[in-house]
Amino acid sequence: MEQEPLLMIPGPVPVPQRVRAAMTRQAINHRGPEFGAAYADTVRVLKNLFGTANDLYIISGSGTAAMEAGVANFARDRKIVSLVNGKFGDRFAKIGQRYSTVTTLESEWGTPLDLTALEGELEAGAEVVTMVHNETSAGIKNPAPEVGRLARKHDALFIMDGITSIGGDDVRMDEWGIDIAVVGSQKCLAAPAGLAAIAVSDRAWERISDKRPFYLDMAAYRKSGKATPMETPYTPAVPLFLALAEACKMIEEEGIPARIARHRRMADAVRAAARCWGVELFPKIDEHHAYSNTATALRVPEGVTDRDLRGTVKKFGIEIAGGQDHLKGKIFRIGTMGGVGAQEILATLAAVQFALRKSGFEAGDGVEAAAGVLLG
Repeated sequence: MEQEPLLMIPGPVPVPQRVRAAMTRQAINHRGPEFGAAYADTVRVLKNLFGTANDLYIISGSGTAAMEAGVANFARDRKIVSLVNGKFGDRFAKIGQRYSTVTTLESEWGTPLDLTALEGELEAGAEVVTMVHNETSAGIKNPAPEVGRLARKHDALFIMDGITSIGGDDVRMDEWGIDIAVVGSQKCLAAPAGLAAIAVSDRAWERISDKRPFYLDMAAYRKSGKATPMETPYTPAVPLFLALAEACKMIEEEGIPARIARHRRMADAVRAAARCWGVELFPKIDEHHAYSNTATALRVPEGVTDRDLRGTVKKFGIEIAGGQDHLKGKIFRIGTMGGVGAQEILATLAAVQFALRKSGFEAGDGVEAAAGVLLG
């Protein structure tokens, strides 16, 4: 059989055949009822994944576009404090610097954020907090409930990147006090890259800037979203919308609790394999921070090179991720998100185990340990 490459990276993820097929149909009118119905139903499912009753809109653009939309519309000319312990938290801070004054509270990548320092900045008058919920560059899940509580305590807006947690882990936007949350289509939703969704609270709408971008003007999305049928303000990427609609159908068929449980079980299996191999997990966690359930970051063992490790795995048709920026060559990352399951996890771990042993590292039988988790 002809084998497709298996992407086991922190996105993009393998796209199910049903979702791919949804993109192959003839074009439809993006101002017509069929598109409007697909858009509205996709929004309905996404609201459940976000844990929100707030307004939610889909943007033709990547997750970064939604991050920028949140900042540009609701944080312009306001004092921003950005929490950074990885590459994408740093990206949030850099976006903020285009629109306002930013105080960066930076921790080493993969280490806990300083919540005491955050409260100090809020007491000093910070008006907006930005944070990445699930920092895949370092494999750490950051404390959204605690940050949301602090933001509400000091009447600040909380803008959260949920790009690699929404659809794969528990997210409760309304309960946690998140004012703006975003997701990307190519991560836990298991749809093609190129779309992002953004949800906006009533508190955020009350503070929307008078100086807004043109394409990412959330007031324009809100106006079009109220139309009958539901529309986007500008021409959307219709094939991607139809693919995302199909992906959301698959999410509902699986059930959101079951989907979250599957993602957690896959990550547990990878961590069990790592412990059996004797390979160290990269993040440092505490009572407020946890290991990511959608991307596991592991240290490259001494005597093993990133090139040999990932290169050997790739010869099996499986791609895992390396480290980014200053972590290149120091860590490797295994994605556990989207529609993959036990078969893909075990194949990936078997390839990694072989690569470790081939490099002279005496790894235990992590595949057996992972299988026990997956079947338990």
